[in-house]
Amino acid sequence: MNDLKLQKYLFDLQGYLVIENALDAGEVAALNRLIDEQNLPPPDESPRFGSAPTLGSSLIRYESIVPDSMVQAERSAPVGSGFLNWGQPFCDLLDHPAIMPVLRQRLGDAFRLDRLYGMYMRKGQGYGRLHADYGATAPDSGVGPGEYFAFRSNQVYEGFIVVAWSLADAGPGVGGFCCIPGSHKSNYKLPQQISDNFEEAPQVIIPEMPAGSVILFSEALTHGTATWQAEHERRTLLYKYCVSHLVWTSKRVEAPTEVELTPRQRILLREPGDPLRHFPSLFEEAPV
Repeated sequence: MNDLKLQKYLFDLQGYLVIENALDAGEVAALNRLIDEQNLPPPDESPRFGSAPTLGSSLIRYESIVPDSMVQAERSAPVGSGFLNWGQPFCDLLDHPAIMPVLRQRLGDAFRLDRLYGMYMRKGQGYGRLHADYGATAPDSGVGPGEYFAFRSNQVYEGFIVVAWSLADAGPGVGGFCCIPGSHKSNYKLPQQISDNFEEAPQVIIPEMPAGSVILFSEALTHGTATWQAEHERRTLLYKYCVSHLVWTSKRVEAPTEVELTPRQRILLREPGDPLRHFPSLFEEAPV
């Protein structure tokens, strides 16, 4: 799928977009090989790996939607560049040509990488519950069940996009990323009857994501992780981008010491700034 008009429509409609065959089999194999070389511990306590930066206290208000083990793991994770230091293939994904046009449509000409981490899971492993970081279902929205969500000038409704690269087959009957399509536009909080048993709720879907595909989704989309059912291990790399003047945490992803970044990749790791005024365009043809 490379028709920008179609991609724009589907992202706006669904709150997410799947692009298949963004990576070929050789690229997927190279990334998996580099992960194997890290000799990661079993994912039983926390399915996250290679995180940057340390999220620390920013997770405290979200403890109701993530396991305690994940909070502790993130608090103790080292500040740095995370898996970007594991090899060139991880850095190549920062501004991969499959994702940049879509990110430009959603975030404009000036955006930055706010954080990143990987996820791996074994058969039977579950993780967290449905959530959204912005909009009516966000923990800080102050909206009660059945109450209409009114946008306020000091709240962010969107502006953060997650790019998740699938390094193993995922989809219906397998598990992994799940969501409620269109929920990024909802004006009402997620009902408890869906939240309590989301893996059985017909409103929740698991998109088909074969190895080599990438999914982009809004952080305002109600999403989560379905129990992993496959014999093979789940492997997903998540890169989280935002409009250049927005931030999630006071800490930053650092440039890797083992890999040389391109000029555009270095822009993605810059400090926050007003788009085009204090933060440069990522696209040469954009006005300065």
